[in-house]
Amino acid sequence: MHIQIIKGSLLEVDADVIVNPANSLGLMGGGVAGVIKRFGGKEIEKEAIREAPIEIGNAILTSAGNLKFKGVIHAPTMEEPAMATTEEKVRKAVRAALKLVDELDFESVALPGMGTGVGRLPKDISARAMIEEIKAFSAKNLKKVILVDLDEEMVKAWRENL
Repeated sequence: MHIQIIKGSLLEVDADVIVNPANSLGLMGGGVAGVIKRFGGKEIEKEAIREAPIEIGNAILTSAGNLKFKGVIHAPTMEEPAMATTEEKVRKAVRAALKLVDELDFESVALPGMGTGVGRLPKDISARAMIEEIKAFSAKNLKKVILVDLDEEMVKAWRENL
């Protein structure tokens, strides 16, 4: 499985699906979720709320609305909006997202920094956890994981951990 690191927008990458570092309620207010909802449409949030509560360690797929992707994977890093998160919750979210992507036969997925925005997890801790979980994952169908963020510090942390 190939890991690619890009400084840029999650919404502009070439991937089958993207990951939203969600909350268990499916609400998409701030951070990456807010951007996905603003450009993809409110129906993405409505679909996520219908599936709520989404336990940490689980992930769901919704449509991608107006976005070019085949879907959005919602992997909670926190129970409620804007809660501080932990390394363990980020690990569980990354594992759940990769598992669902692989089970649904997608070949590529893009993830932003998980838990580093409203979740307030230090970028170096998130980066290490994400890279370790991706490397430990045995994929059957997933061929490419794209780590993408606008934040140079996040990109640097991924590169140092890869």
